[in-house]
Amino acid sequence: MDNKETYKYLNDFAKYVIQQSRSNLTKGNRNSSKSLYNSLDSEIEVSANSFRLAFLMEDYGKFIDKGVQGSNPSGIKKGVQKAPNSEYRFKSKSIPTKVLDKWVIKKGIAPRNKSGKFLSREGLKFAIAKSIALQGIRPSLFFTRPFEAAFKNLPDELVQAYGLDVEQFLQYTINKK
Repeated sequence: MDNKETYKYLNDFAKYVIQQSRSNLTKGNRNSSKSLYNSLDSEIEVSANSFRLAFLMEDYGKFIDKGVQGSNPSGIKKGVQKAPNSEYRFKSKSIPTKVLDKWVIKKGIAPRNKSGKFLSREGLKFAIAKSIALQGIRPSLFFTRPFEAAFKNLPDELVQAYGLDVEQFLQYTINKK
C-alpha cells in the first residue's frame, strides 16, 4: 500500500467520522451554539513508515462524548447518576452559573410564577447548575460510535500494516482544537 492510497483511506475515514459526529450532535439536540459542531476537524500526515491522524474538537467535546460523573452520587437518589462509569467527574457540587447564560436563552427556558409572570433566570440557572454537577452528564457517544463504525471498515491491509488497535487508535487521535 503506497502513501497516496493510505492518505485516501485515512481522509475518507476522517471525513466519515466528522460527518457522522456532526449529524449525531444535531440529532441528539446537543448543537445549541454550534461551536463543537464547527470545531470538528482532522489532520493527516502520511510518511513512508508511519502516519498520523488527529481529530480536533473543542475541549469539552470529550465530556459530551464520554459523559461526566456527578460529584455526589451518594447524596442523591439511587439510579439518578447519568454517567456512573465515566472517567470524568465533577469535583465540586456546583458549576458556575455563567456558563448557562446563553444556553438558557437559546433553549427558550424562562421561569414563571403561578400567575405566569416572568421571574429572574438566576435561580433557574443555579438549580440547573446544581443538578448537572450532582447527576453528571449522560454520555452521547456522538464521536465514539462513528469512529468505531468507520474503523471496522478500514481495509485489512491498512490495519495489519500499521498494527492498529481501535482503543489505542481512538485515544491517540482525539486532540483539542
